[in-house]
Amino acid sequence: MRKVSVFTLIITALATVLAAFKNSSEPELYLSVYNNQLEQFDNSQLTLLTAINRADLQNEADISNIRKLILQARMEMKGMDFWFRYLEPLAYKKINSPLPVEWETEVFEKFEAPYKREGAGLMLAYLYLDEEGATKDSLASLVRQSVEASKVYAADSITSQLTDYHHFYLCNRLYLLNLAAIYTTGFECPDGAAVVPELRRMMNKVDGIYQAFNKSYPATALTDEYMLRYKSALAFVQAQPDDNTAFDHYTFLREYVNPLFTMNQELVGKYKVVTKSLVDYSLSKTARSIFDKALYRGQNPKGIFLRVQDSATLAEIDRVGKELFYDPVLSGNNMRSCASCHKPTEHFTDTMVTASVQFDRAAGALARNTPTLLNAEYNHLLMMDGKHTTLQNQVKDVVHNAVEMNCSDKDALSKILSCKEYKQGFAKLLKYTPQEKEVTFEHVSSAITYYYAKFSKYYSPFDEAMEHRGELTESAKKGFNLFMGKAQCATCHFVPQFNGVKPPYIGSEFEVLGTPTDTGYHKLSVDRGRHAVNPAQETMNAFRTGTVRNSAYTKPYMHNGVFNTLEQVVDFYNDGGGAGHGLNVPNQTLAADSLKLTRDEKSQLISFIRSLNEEVQFELPPATLPSSNMKALNSRKVGGVY
Repeated sequence: MRKVSVFTLIITALATVLAAFKNSSEPELYLSVYNNQLEQFDNSQLTLLTAINRADLQNEADISNIRKLILQARMEMKGMDFWFRYLEPLAYKKINSPLPVEWETEVFEKFEAPYKREGAGLMLAYLYLDEEGATKDSLASLVRQSVEASKVYAADSITSQLTDYHHFYLCNRLYLLNLAAIYTTGFECPDGAAVVPELRRMMNKVDGIYQAFNKSYPATALTDEYMLRYKSALAFVQAQPDDNTAFDHYTFLREYVNPLFTMNQELVGKYKVVTKSLVDYSLSKTARSIFDKALYRGQNPKGIFLRVQDSATLAEIDRVGKELFYDPVLSGNNMRSCASCHKPTEHFTDTMVTASVQFDRAAGALARNTPTLLNAEYNHLLMMDGKHTTLQNQVKDVVHNAVEMNCSDKDALSKILSCKEYKQGFAKLLKYTPQEKEVTFEHVSSAITYYYAKFSKYYSPFDEAMEHRGELTESAKKGFNLFMGKAQCATCHFVPQFNGVKPPYIGSEFEVLGTPTDTGYHKLSVDRGRHAVNPAQETMNAFRTGTVRNSAYTKPYMHNGVFNTLEQVVDFYNDGGGAGHGLNVPNQTLAADSLKLTRDEKSQLISFIRSLNEEVQFELPPATLPSSNMKALNSRKVGGVY
């Protein structure tokens, strides 16, 4: 046996000790940064509260001082935003809510009724100062609620999460998504001039958080590559003008935020990060880009076939779903199919009419125009009023609806199973749904949703540009920067789906726009929208924010199809919606002031919107439909009659 020298033993022992030290978790520094920044925020709020209590709200100097102190408190808040939003999002709504009243429409609405949530905090306090008859008590109440909410973040239930690395990468993921979708748009900032300065402050603070984390958790640290890219992102923002409307959102997102997100996701996988929070309900751990269609899941297109993974079986579900989509057997008179209104060649909508004709063809058109089915799965709530929580329930409701397809589950299923091809197809699929002993309408609706959902997996030139697989025109780039800045589109239509689902992508937002009945703005649309599903003052005339993707192909626009061109839509928003056109819309959430877009800016905005046209590969309809043992059904037409 070879003799080992004492020197070698000492060196080996030292190496072991150093390796253990390097890989040990010492969270004291990281916790210290957290506690210090929380204390600074608390102190800034107490200073603000003291000033409010001493102020005279009839005195302009006092009001000006309060505004300054609110913005200073917001700067300190930005030092904690990295943790605040993720660790306790409900408390955050008391610290910096964008609305005085919100109705819960998050993913949990799939399991419980929506409920009223009153907001508070710094943004509302800043805006309240502009209200006529503002009082110190009401102003102080908004800030006191924020002070109380911030105490939540000092509780053991929160700080205990900081004692391992898992929460960090999940906080960071949400932070990066908000850099892409929220922080640069002014969505939660009451002063447009403060958007970029607050962004700089926050990014600087996060740089310090990163450094403290790496020192405290060296075994699961951010990589050098990540830190260098973040430093570059910070330098980019430092060099940008203070004016949010001049910020280069395109370069920021393409060159910095999306690559950082990719690296963070890789580390989530490498370090086997585990989540314990419902905030992560719909987000993917494997998506490597913000613009990956798998980033988050709003719906389950497979429905009852959720557990099916075999490609051959999925192909069979798709085949059956396609035939059913074109088959008028689902309607009461065997003359109307899904494809009658959602025409696949027209991006699964109907661009030829304002709204489809009612079932009996004698009572005129439906109340709303036909929404595209493309990218429907990226909403948590469906229909323009958020009536449904699943794609399958939406199918069922349309089939049942007396003015749409006017058929019952029982009758539709009976007719479907009278066709040998359908019956045999579903018999083969039944073994994949052991919870059901016989074919149900859920099998039918799930096949249909699985079929049309595949057309939502395509990408646009904008997506390709974000992935460095293509370039946009200068006009489209300027249009995106307008979309995110001056035009304020991104305060409702969020990256990456450009719909009403914002990070962490667990809820669908509704807006009151003041949509008119005609282009002359003679009257507000009588459609109650969300109010019909969830009656409340705030929900009257509110509609779910749809996606901007493919909108160049999906006219007419708005819930009632009142506008026929993108130019009309841009003018509507530019002029302040219904209220801006003189209609009485007391609860309008769209600002009534003009955006003051120039003719060139409107053109650039539309160029960007067109860059979101996805390169969808459509299919030919089935040549024939399955024959039935009910002879009367064998004269039905592919796609229906009307």
